[in-house]
Amino acid sequence: MHDLRKEVRKKIENGEFNCEKELTLSIISGKWKITIIYYLGTNGTLRFSEIKHLFPKITHKVLTTQVRELEEDGIVQRRVFPEVPPRVEYSLTELGESLMPIVLMMYDWGKQNLKSFSK
Repeated sequence: MHDLRKEVRKKIENGEFNCEKELTLSIISGKWKITIIYYLGTNGTLRFSEIKHLFPKITHKVLTTQVRELEEDGIVQRRVFPEVPPRVEYSLTELGESLMPIVLMMYDWGKQNLKSFSK
């Protein structure tokens, strides 16, 4: 996955995307990213453990990777509090908030069409 991130960065820097949707899909690609964005957008700021609780089947490593990639792309903001033990909170940035209409439309589409796929 790390090589894919480098490839996307290179394409952005060189203006090599064929269309804007390719950029959007490259930012939100990943099994859990859209759902992470959804929960942060609907619930507000969450601690890492709260996000982990929302995804019982995700491993710590995968969640860390997905959140870090969203942070690198400017979608999620990570805030560390200098406490013992350290407290880390995640929230959407302004750029991340701008994805919410897309994520909510995807949620609505899935909700409306779920029965079509469960036959």
